[in-house]
Amino acid sequence: MGLAQYAIVPVRNEWGVLHDGDVKNTYATKEAAFESAVAAASLALREGHEVQVSVPGREAGDNALGV
Repeated sequence: MGLAQYAIVPVRNEWGVLHDGDVKNTYATKEAAFESAVAAASLALREGHEVQVSVPGREAGDNALGV
């Protein structure tokens, strides 16, 4: 089986899940994007894939939206 990677990324004033080089949806919060990524990762895991999920921490000076 392959490797399924999910990365939470900022998209303007929202958050997205980068997977296979594409962000299909955006979310109002980083937590909502994370929950979506983990749901997708769970399905990939069930199919036998290795799974990686990455989420950036908040940088000094950033607000909750990461801007």
